[in-house]
Amino acid sequence: QVQLVESGGGLVQAGGSLRLSCVASGRTVMLYGMGWFRQAPGKEREFVAATRRDESTYYSNSGKGRFTISRDNSKNTVYLQMNSLKPEDTAVYYCAAGLPAPYPRPITTWTSWGQGTQVTVSS
Repeated sequence: QVQLVESGGGLVQAGGSLRLSCVASGRTVMLYGMGWFRQAPGKEREFVAATRRDESTYYSNSGKGRFTISRDNSKNTVYLQMNSLKPEDTAVYYCAAGLPAPYPRPITTWTSWGQGTQVTVSS
């Protein structure tokens, strides 16, 4: 199993930016795909972005263009840079890890989850 700890959430005004970080530990993290999800109150958890172990990336429509995912395997860390934030981006953001799988991949293939970090965007 992989242990994940997120940080970097907070309160920001619309149009602002935040960078989330997720530090992974446990098994050889560099072999894993890493992703970000979010869950707003009353809604299902939704995929935002992912990076494969070769550092290639994959985005949902909601993340494409404003969000950038990256990873630093030497630090076992994955980042989510979020720009031009909107109130509808308000959610708990979760980091996830999973063994390699074709994209788009079912949420069940993400086998390790962090505890989440709150992002609140005010209008």
